[in-house]
Amino acid sequence: MDNFIVSARKYRPVTFDSVVGQQHVTNTLKNAILNNQLAQAFLFCGPRGVGKTTCARILAKTINCEDISASAEACGTCESCKSFQNGASFSIHELDAASNNSVEDIRSLIEQVRIPPQVGKYKIYIIDEVHMLSQAAFNAFLKTLEEPPTYAIFILATTEKHKILPTILSRCQIFDFNRIKVEDMAVHLASIAQKESISYEDDGLHIIAQKADGGLRDALSMFDQIASFSNKQITYQAVIDNLNILDYDYYFQLMAAVSQENAADTLLIFDNILNRGFDGGHFIAGLSSHLRNLLVTKDPKTLKLLEVSDNIKKRYLEQSQQINTGLLLSALNIANQCEVNYRTSKNHRLQVELALLKICHLSSAIRLSVNGISASSAELKKKLPEPVAIPQNSSPAIVNKAIPAPVVSGATVNPSVTQPALSAVKPAAPVKGWGSYKPSIAVPSLNTVFEEKAIEEDEEDLVKGSEFREVTLNGFLEKWNVLAENLKVESRITLYTIMTASQPRLKGNLIEIDVENAVQMDQLREGKIDILNYLRVELRNFSLELEGVQIEQSKVRKPYTSQEKYQVMATKNPALETLRKTFNLGLS
Repeated sequence: MDNFIVSARKYRPVTFDSVVGQQHVTNTLKNAILNNQLAQAFLFCGPRGVGKTTCARILAKTINCEDISASAEACGTCESCKSFQNGASFSIHELDAASNNSVEDIRSLIEQVRIPPQVGKYKIYIIDEVHMLSQAAFNAFLKTLEEPPTYAIFILATTEKHKILPTILSRCQIFDFNRIKVEDMAVHLASIAQKESISYEDDGLHIIAQKADGGLRDALSMFDQIASFSNKQITYQAVIDNLNILDYDYYFQLMAAVSQENAADTLLIFDNILNRGFDGGHFIAGLSSHLRNLLVTKDPKTLKLLEVSDNIKKRYLEQSQQINTGLLLSALNIANQCEVNYRTSKNHRLQVELALLKICHLSSAIRLSVNGISASSAELKKKLPEPVAIPQNSSPAIVNKAIPAPVVSGATVNPSVTQPALSAVKPAAPVKGWGSYKPSIAVPSLNTVFEEKAIEEDEEDLVKGSEFREVTLNGFLEKWNVLAENLKVESRITLYTIMTASQPRLKGNLIEIDVENAVQMDQLREGKIDILNYLRVELRNFSLELEGVQIEQSKVRKPYTSQEKYQVMATKNPALETLRKTFNLGLS
């Protein structure tokens, strides 16, 4: 039985063309080899598992190849290539800086650099995890790195570029490796599955690629694990079961329940997720991503931003057409706020459930707000009279006739206005032919009728989805002041102070409000969701955004923190500072 070799090693690229997702790096290196413009030092930096060490080895092998092809690839058959592939090359050296990070190790390296290569044209040193070198080791390495012998080339690799001294960076050609795209990774996994005779589903490979977060080595490790788990049948279900990933289907079911305002099903879905062992924070983060994806699929231009398989993309398209954009925006704000507050909350489950209930009742809140806006319409309906009782001795033909239009102050009301549309203004005159019966019908004014019709049209527009109505400054300031007073009643004094300290500025759909310091900025961020949820509904514009603008320190403002208050007091009375220094006092 042959020893098993993991896919990350077995299918490690051996040529520039086989490197996945780093064409900007490999093309540059190939051109440098063809044009004989090789630098004395290279620095490869980027996340783990994206091909830094692999490209360093390919570059080292290609430089010393005795028969380089026209496409700047190593032949793989010459003596230098074979010795490198067998790990017996005397011209290519690999050093792990994580375990060889002292000054003595670098001095030993410098001594080796003085010896010319025995085979090949160059002597190449690959130093992996170079950021692990000590400060003294970096300093000892500087001179050799800047002016090495003509036959010496250094290739440094690191995952943490910011830890390397600027003097080292200035002596290297720097290549930044990107995270590998999900699509590129899925295609590479599919090619390996075909070579290994492993059956697979595209959805499953996409999940592996997403879970790897841009690192191909992580993706190949998970690929091997799931291939063993599923007996060489990589399916979508096998992947989510083995990697403990929350299924897309839960989020699609959840948003279907939200669109139907079914709070019970929403809570039951979340309970099922918790029973499967998933964390509430992981769930709410996934819900935010799901809402983001639904918003992305609203416009065909942004559809390419979805890094999912075609089957999942179709489901996103279907659901995005069923849910209102305003609802998605408000739900995303609520989910984001829940994710921010999740860690500091003592009752994590309640925090998530409260957010789900808010999301589930967003549509109801919009309708209730519409009813509040059209309060005059509701009052009119309340004042409608009871059905008129017809006297027993009246003629049956009268029942089927419309009531004649009475005259009020010499003006005749339009006869087309029938009884159900009338509102109470003045008592009507007795109808002729009904004897002494006096109907309780009220006569409307024309202004009232047309005003009611306009209100009903406004309601219809809002229900039909008019989400981005133009906002006037006066209307905005009126709702802003009402909200500020409500916050004062709710004892949210800090937010009330921020809203009333200066007048907000309305720039299109962007609201700007001045804040005095970072503390007020944090308070505004916490209350931003509540402010926008109120204003968007009241002003019927779901594209409104709120932004705090911190005023310049040079402007005169009230002291806020303890330090600021002390500085103001010390300015007024310098003896206070003398007292503090005498007794070595500090601010609590």
